[in-house]
Amino acid sequence: MEFYGTAPSHDLTYSDVFLVPSRSGIRSRLDVSLATGDGSGATIPVVAANMNSVTGPRLAATLARRGGIAVLPQDAPLQELDAAIRDVKSQSPQFDTPYVQSPDATVADALVDLPPFAGHGVVLEDEGGAFVGTILAERLATALPDARLGDLVHGGHPSLDADDVDSPRRAFDLMVDADLEFAPVLRHGRVVGTLSRRSALRGTVYEPNVDRDGRLRVAAAIGVNGDVEAKARALAAAGVDVLVVDTAHGHQEGMIRAVRIVRDLDLGLPIVAGNIVTSDGVADLVDAGADILKVGVGPGAMCTTRMMTAVGRPQFSAVLETAEAARKLGAHVWADGGVRYPRDVALALAAGAASVMIGSWFAGTIEAPGVLRTDASGKLYKESWGMASTKAVRERFGRLSPYELARRELFAEGISSSAIYLDPLRPSIEDLLDMITSGVRSSFTYAGASTLAEFHERALVGLQSAAGYEEGKALPVSW
Repeated sequence: MEFYGTAPSHDLTYSDVFLVPSRSGIRSRLDVSLATGDGSGATIPVVAANMNSVTGPRLAATLARRGGIAVLPQDAPLQELDAAIRDVKSQSPQFDTPYVQSPDATVADALVDLPPFAGHGVVLEDEGGAFVGTILAERLATALPDARLGDLVHGGHPSLDADDVDSPRRAFDLMVDADLEFAPVLRHGRVVGTLSRRSALRGTVYEPNVDRDGRLRVAAAIGVNGDVEAKARALAAAGVDVLVVDTAHGHQEGMIRAVRIVRDLDLGLPIVAGNIVTSDGVADLVDAGADILKVGVGPGAMCTTRMMTAVGRPQFSAVLETAEAARKLGAHVWADGGVRYPRDVALALAAGAASVMIGSWFAGTIEAPGVLRTDASGKLYKESWGMASTKAVRERFGRLSPYELARRELFAEGISSSAIYLDPLRPSIEDLLDMITSGVRSSFTYAGASTLAEFHERALVGLQSAAGYEEGKALPVSW
């Protein structure tokens, strides 16, 4: 990366900079590869953050199916993390994860998980797991809340046979020929997934992130306290693909000790460590055994660290410095936090990141954990909270004595509850991925780069004023 004109004399956020177009020979966005090359197997540079309100098995599987990777949070007991990892590993890399309900469940039960939007549906199975029928999500909007789901199934049960779907293009053509917008996929009478026309189409564009056995990849986090060795061994035994050693202040002795413990286990897994914001932090954690550094202190939407402690660093400059230091040591950087628009993802990559971690932006999606809620105006939302907030502290340390828990709550930081609204036009994480990756692919073409490595080299970055940033926004109304 190079600066266009004068180099900065102070640290920069994503809003302070922009990409300058360069001479390019790239003819199409689809000629660009977004593969990260950081050892995670990711084919797009997107990581879902290890936040309880963001990453669960459904979101992790969906993201991996489109080429990214998600980090399961460390707050859950080991047996729950084990189950979550195995759940992701058991899901289809080809077909969407079904929303399954009993025929005796009600419309209100279904609407807790799935909004009444086109392209989605509910699969009904009986107690023995036999397929009973399908209900399009839009039908839920016109049915009474207490209506029994089984009573909404009428006529035949259109479905796809998994053996007939030998490619995403074939799936799309089959759905067009059968005039289906959504359908379950069956193998020997059992549901193995679902497809919509759009998800079949996505299968022709995205390449799933799978392990050598063809299973979806997933990461999981552990903290720096307690029995680090036992936790790391347990997650490896469950089949995790990447281990993330995570704490708010990653440049500390406890983190260095924890990374060394994991390194010495020789589990054959990439080790991510953080969070840090300096080249010194990179040097110490790579020396301890980290392969990837998680970079960012304070830029997250749910984070109040900078306002509470004055500690942190503007994210673009933090990524720029740490990525350069990591590259010299053969390591990589994940830019964690501060992303509000696809442009920010592109700028983090221009600064040298291998991938970009996204948290709250993904919390307001169908696949995120938590139930769908409706506000007074009828808009759908999910709850999100910071991982150092009082709510997160209670979840993490709920098994402590009331006295010890109360002491920890005294020093909580971050927002404990925030409503993240679903975008009716982009309610799924896949809709957001379409927007993000199409923007980033275009950024590559403007820079004349066909790969991430080329983008790191060719990106030309300029400085801008607050007015310059505002000029780049579309007008919400006509003048």
